[in-house]
Amino acid sequence: FTQIKKRLTSPSLYLEVCFQNEEPRLPLHTSIVLFLLSYCECKFFKVYLVFKKPSSSESLRSQLPEHLDSSDVQSEALPQLVRDCRLPAVLDETGQLCRAGLAVVLRHIINKTIEADPSRNDVLALLGFKKTCLKACAEVSRWTRLCEIEIPSAVEEHLQNPANDDQQVPLSILTLERRLAEPVRVHNDDKIRRRKLQEQRREESAESQENLDSESGLGQSSQACDGLELRAALAKLSVDSVPALATRENSEIRKVKTADLPPLEHVFAEGLYFTLTDVVLLPCIYQYLVRCSLQARAAATLHHLPHLLRWYGRVQEVPGVLRAAKACGLLLSIPQAPTSGLPILSAEDNPTSLPVEEEEGREMAPEVPFVGGPRPTMTKLKENGIEAVFTPHPCPSWTLPWESLPGAINPTEGKMSNIRAVRKMQQLNNLVAMVTELARPGYTIVDFCSGTGHVGIVLAHTLPDCQVILIENKEESLVRAQSRSAELGLKNIGFIQANLDYFTGPFHIGVALHACGVATDMVMEHCIQAGAAFAISPCCYGFIQNAVKFSFPKSKMFQDTLTSKEHMILCRFADQTAVQLPPDRRLIGKQCMGLVDLDRSWAAETHGYSVQVMTMEPESCSPKNNMLVGRLLQKRGLEVTAGQLEEAVHN
Repeated sequence: FTQIKKRLTSPSLYLEVCFQNEEPRLPLHTSIVLFLLSYCECKFFKVYLVFKKPSSSESLRSQLPEHLDSSDVQSEALPQLVRDCRLPAVLDETGQLCRAGLAVVLRHIINKTIEADPSRNDVLALLGFKKTCLKACAEVSRWTRLCEIEIPSAVEEHLQNPANDDQQVPLSILTLERRLAEPVRVHNDDKIRRRKLQEQRREESAESQENLDSESGLGQSSQACDGLELRAALAKLSVDSVPALATRENSEIRKVKTADLPPLEHVFAEGLYFTLTDVVLLPCIYQYLVRCSLQARAAATLHHLPHLLRWYGRVQEVPGVLRAAKACGLLLSIPQAPTSGLPILSAEDNPTSLPVEEEEGREMAPEVPFVGGPRPTMTKLKENGIEAVFTPHPCPSWTLPWESLPGAINPTEGKMSNIRAVRKMQQLNNLVAMVTELARPGYTIVDFCSGTGHVGIVLAHTLPDCQVILIENKEESLVRAQSRSAELGLKNIGFIQANLDYFTGPFHIGVALHACGVATDMVMEHCIQAGAAFAISPCCYGFIQNAVKFSFPKSKMFQDTLTSKEHMILCRFADQTAVQLPPDRRLIGKQCMGLVDLDRSWAAETHGYSVQVMTMEPESCSPKNNMLVGRLLQKRGLEVTAGQLEEAVHN
């Protein structure tokens, strides 16, 4: 009875099992989650190993921590919310809130471990400085994308082609090697850098007295510095066996300028301290090294990864890592290539490294400041027959019956001023009106970037015959939305904490209120891939920038007319619509908003959509008062010409 009660009150963790040569195998994302569970000694979850075809986890027992409460389940038997997401995923006790995606699930495991045992400072430290480790979504953060997606995917591909021993080092691992070779910049690092300088000088003095040759002296100095940084890193983990660092430097060292202090070297992936990033990378690099050790040519490439191999050795010194790895069947002490005196891999040695460097440079290059206003760009568009066009609002006076709605739905019940609450109600009137027109009984409606659920909760209450799903990557906001929903007793609503890419379920209508920057484009892309209608209110045009999935402008007409920098000028000035600005400046901002959204709408129309750009009513409800309303006109696979689309839109 106790075990049954525990299973009913524990959140469920779903982990994927894949197959290779008809044998079940744990993919890297699953191995990473299991490793963290073992490291944290977390027993909070009921674990389900998900199989896509009939099989058993019996052959995988050596890779599962002994304390794990696990069962096998077939993918078709998964709860609907979990089935709509990529694994790993956690379903809470209510069955209404699903957390999906590697970084989201790992951070949730850490938070639950700390909640159960606040003394676990070693687990809390995994979240890093300001508790933001791997918090930024992979769609916008190059670092999160590298660790959460690219390295695991590259190693998985490496593992699935074991017969190929002529593989070059994956691009993502080369990128990690280069990052590990860069100097570390950490909060308040002056003290450590001064201690490093003091140890360097002390070591140089000892070498001089012993009359060591210069080459040997340099080597010992490097080792001394390495020892200091490793001691600082392990001291952070409260390891009793590590001697305390000196707390005071001599006066000569204190006078040295900060710019003249020696740089700090990486100890762990994000700098000096062991974090969640190291937890993610360790199973990946372990599997990569194991595979390389079995292949002669692949093993030879390890000579070009000295920083990665040194990191791999240091991670094993962290208390608890070897124990956790052993519990998951990871035998970390595999043969390693020697690193001393070996050259770093160059572009000539491995040509595939060059595109990564170019991509990194392109992403990291500082933006050139814009000079001048948007008028030359707007004039250029006008000369090519492109002007902002706004469709008249089909129901400008439509409103929800706010007085008769439950209090938990009304924005005035939230933590916002009365003026802001009234404007929020006006914004909701507009989006709910559009969705109500598009919806049919049985439809699934997804509120993307849902925040605390202002749009999704109103829709779930207003359209009881539809299923509404709220998707948000900020846990605090989604928990608040779930609380509001429970207060209303809504049964046709579900919640998913995930980045957009981890939601894969079918749906009929996508909605988003004030989706910031490229979030609007991400939502539109998701709707287009699903063949769903959409009603989206964009926001923060100034944050629009070329990303992994998108480059701007998006439509052919705009691409033939504007450069990317000229498009960015429109985006910057599209944010100039605040009420305190002069009327003529706000008018230009509104025109820029219309042009950016026109480009978006034309790009969507090439996928068979009819898209209208309209203004919310009243316009004063928000400085960002545009709405993009799109409907799919043509079935997938049919060619649609621009002329046919234009005729369909006009009809």
